[in-house]
Amino acid sequence: MQGSRMHVWLLLAVTLGLTFSAVAGWAQKVKGWKVKVPIVTYWAGPEMTDTAAQQLADGGWNLVWCRESELGVAVRHHLRAQLTDPLLSPATLDDPTRLAALDALIGRVKGNPALYSYFILDEPSAKSFKDIGRLVAHLKQKDPSHLAYVNLFPTYANNEQLGTSGDTVTAYKEHLRQYIDKVKPSLISYDHYQFALKSDLPDYFLNLALVRSAAMDAGLPFLNIVQACTWTPSMREPGEEEMRYLVNTTLAYGAQGISYYVYSYPGHTPGIATMEGKPTQVYGWLSKLNREFVAIASQIQNLHSTGVYHVGMMPPGSEPLPDNSPFIIDPPIPPTEFIPNERVQGMLLGCFGKKANESNKATHVFVVNLDYKTEATLTLRGPGTLELFDADTQKWASCHDKRTTLTLPPGGGKLVRIRR
Repeated sequence: MQGSRMHVWLLLAVTLGLTFSAVAGWAQKVKGWKVKVPIVTYWAGPEMTDTAAQQLADGGWNLVWCRESELGVAVRHHLRAQLTDPLLSPATLDDPTRLAALDALIGRVKGNPALYSYFILDEPSAKSFKDIGRLVAHLKQKDPSHLAYVNLFPTYANNEQLGTSGDTVTAYKEHLRQYIDKVKPSLISYDHYQFALKSDLPDYFLNLALVRSAAMDAGLPFLNIVQACTWTPSMREPGEEEMRYLVNTTLAYGAQGISYYVYSYPGHTPGIATMEGKPTQVYGWLSKLNREFVAIASQIQNLHSTGVYHVGMMPPGSEPLPDNSPFIIDPPIPPTEFIPNERVQGMLLGCFGKKANESNKATHVFVVNLDYKTEATLTLRGPGTLELFDADTQKWASCHDKRTTLTLPPGGGKLVRIRR
C-alpha cells in the first residue's frame, strides 16, 4: 500500500463500568469474530513500546500492530492487537515445517486478551485469492475468534493489479466478488487516497459505494483506509477539515472501521507522528475525530444502512435522495454540476434502519457537509420528533419538533434519529 477473542478497550470498559480483566473474561465466551467496538487503526506505525502504545491509546486508536513479543504491551495499555508474523503467508501451508510453526504460533497467541486479528496481506491480485482463502480457512479452523485481515486495492488500481478485466466498475465489482467468494473474509478493508496536489480524484465515493454494496450483500462489515499524509509530489497533505470530511463520509456509508495512511514512515509527511515519535498536528485533529468515529459508529452498529444519498453535486457512484425518503432537507438544495477533479459540494445523507431493504423506513440519518472548506447551515425534516446525538457526551437530546436546524463545520457531520 502506498499508500479475540478479546475485543476490548478502555472505552468499552469505562462505558460498562467493568475492569479490563472482567471484560476479558466475558469476551472469552464469545464464539466467532465480531467487530465489537468500531475499529480505529493506522498503517505503518511505531515499534510497539509502552511509550508508543500510550500515545496511541491517548489519541483514540484502539487496534495496534504487534509482533508476538509485543502483545504484552497492548495488554498493559488496554489495546487490541493485530499480529504480524512471516508465518502468516499462504505459502506456509505448503511447507510442513512452517505449517507446524504457524499452528504453534496460533496456539500460543489465541488466548492472549489483546489479540484481535492476524495480518495476512496488502493489496493482493484476484489471482492469489484462492491461496489466501486456504490460509483464512486454516486460521478460522484453528482460531475462529480472531479476524484474518486482508486489505484490498482501490478502484484506481489497473486491471493487471486487480487480476480482473473490464472498465473501472466492472473490473472492481469482479475483484470484490471473487474476494468474497474465494477468500470468505469476515471484513472488507480497502484503501483509497483522493487528495492529489491540485485536485480531488473523482472516484472516492464510487469506491465507497461499491465496497458498501458488496459488504451489505455478503453481510460483512467494512473498513476504509484514508489519506493522512503525502508521500509523492503528486499528492497533497490533507488539512484538518479534509480529515473531518474523510472520517464523516466513511461513517455515512456505514463503515465500522477507519484506518489512516500513515502513522509514521520515512518519506511520508507530516504523518500522525514523526519518525522520532513526536505527535504532529494531524495527531491532534484525529484524537477528537477518532472518538467521534467510535461513538457514532457504535450507535449505528446494530442498524442496517438503508441508503446513502447525495444532495447537490452527484459524483460518480452517488444516488439522489429518493422522493419517499423519511428525512429531507427543507428547503431543498438545488442540484449543481459535478466537475471532475474538483471538490464535491452539497450534502450527504447516510440513512440507517432496522432492515436494509426498507429505505423508506430509516430511523437514523447521518448528515455530512461535503464542502470541506465552508460551514453549512440547513434544516432537516423527519416524520416524527427528532433527536440529536452528541458524540462528545454520547447522549441524545430531543429537538421537540419534526424539524431541526443543523450548522455543520467544513466536512462536519451530525447524527439524527426519530424519537423512540
